[in-house]
Amino acid sequence: MSETSALALLLTPEGWELLNSLPPYDADDAARLNTELRRAGHSPELVAAALTQSRLRRDAAAKFGDFAARMLFTQDGLQQATRLPVAAGHARRFREAGLTHVADLGCGLGGDALALASLGLEVIAVDADEDAAAAATMNLTPFPEAEVRHTTAEAFVAEMGLTIGQPDEPDGTDRTDGTDRTDGTDRTDGPGGAPAGWGLWLDPARRDAGRGHSADGASRRIWDPESFSPPLSFVTSLAATGIPLGVKLGPGIPHELIPADCEAEWVSVDGHVVEVVLWFNALARPGVRRAATVRSADAVEELTSAAEFGERPDAEALGPDGLSGLLCEPDGAVIRAGLVSDLAERLGGAMLDEHIAYFVLPYRAAPPSTSAVRCHRVVEVFPFQVKRLRAWVQEHGVTSVEIKKRGVDVVPETLRKQILAGQDRRGKNGRRKDGRERTAATADLAPAGPRHRTLVITRIGDQRLVAVVEPV
Repeated sequence: MSETSALALLLTPEGWELLNSLPPYDADDAARLNTELRRAGHSPELVAAALTQSRLRRDAAAKFGDFAARMLFTQDGLQQATRLPVAAGHARRFREAGLTHVADLGCGLGGDALALASLGLEVIAVDADEDAAAAATMNLTPFPEAEVRHTTAEAFVAEMGLTIGQPDEPDGTDRTDGTDRTDGTDRTDGPGGAPAGWGLWLDPARRDAGRGHSADGASRRIWDPESFSPPLSFVTSLAATGIPLGVKLGPGIPHELIPADCEAEWVSVDGHVVEVVLWFNALARPGVRRAATVRSADAVEELTSAAEFGERPDAEALGPDGLSGLLCEPDGAVIRAGLVSDLAERLGGAMLDEHIAYFVLPYRAAPPSTSAVRCHRVVEVFPFQVKRLRAWVQEHGVTSVEIKKRGVDVVPETLRKQILAGQDRRGKNGRRKDGRERTAATADLAPAGPRHRTLVITRIGDQRLVAVVEPV
């Protein structure tokens, strides 16, 4: 790490003291504080590094809670970091599998390693990025169970003695020289020649600074799994040794890229899908091919299936005439896992179209008590046409709309402008139907005042429909 890098400056006694003396970050006060600290004799580079880190700590509180106030972050590392409650779920999976040691390959800022160490597991946290490894070292200092190494996943695997693509030796000895392994012993009776009791956790880097940066300063995302660091093929070759392994990936990975011999678990937090984890070998649950874990402030719920992707419960779709009653919108994790029809069956609902992620419940049904689905009561349904929708808005004096869409080529922001054009805040469009200006004497009976409506635009069969809905 360069002596002039932002983290290096903060890891000096002066930098660390300055950072931890700052008040909670306030964007409106940052310029004044910058000037004040420079006048106090701190270098511009150190002040900039400290204020940037203070902002990152503020942003990190959503993922790390109170821990964030004493941690170090990088912009890319924070973008990819696992939320602590989610990381705790990963750690429990390793502990429940009876493992005692975990190599965290691609540890980033150390969030998952922190959760693993908190449960008493011995952790070696590895990262190829020097800044990330430095931040992880600081973040894991309170945990003697964790050790950080600045190296690549590939180099660590070679050091560990895993024999990728080769069968175990009958006597369980090292295939090279029989010397001590990463855990400090010469025991190699685990799968693939690994020491017994070990598992692997991987979170491949999915951002590349060489491709530019987004508006928030983070590096651009990488979408090709073979461009990850390490690539997905390296992960699957490790899994083929039989060692217990979990790998965190972006939730949008296509189903056809998911290996056949693993459990795929999509996770959402407060309605946002945050990851998919592929669990291999002893970490995969028997009889579970895909799962959706839905986390909210009140509960953690799970839906699982043993079926392959694309296999659904046998149920006839209702078609356009079924768009009534309670329209149910499954959580994103349920949708990503391909479990919409499973959830509909569990709740006694019916699919409208096998390709559209909505289902319905009877009009008088009580809304289900689960965070895996949001329900809306259908008020009105009509064919989707911009002209007709604009007329409906004017007739009902609507001044603002929320537009949900599925299965149709519609840009909600553009459509909103089209259908609300000319509407004022009182729900009037300013003109009579004959085109003349409205006056007090000619005003129609549309109610005055703001009126908000929620519209669901979807395709069912070969029909594009608008459903006016209200939350329940």
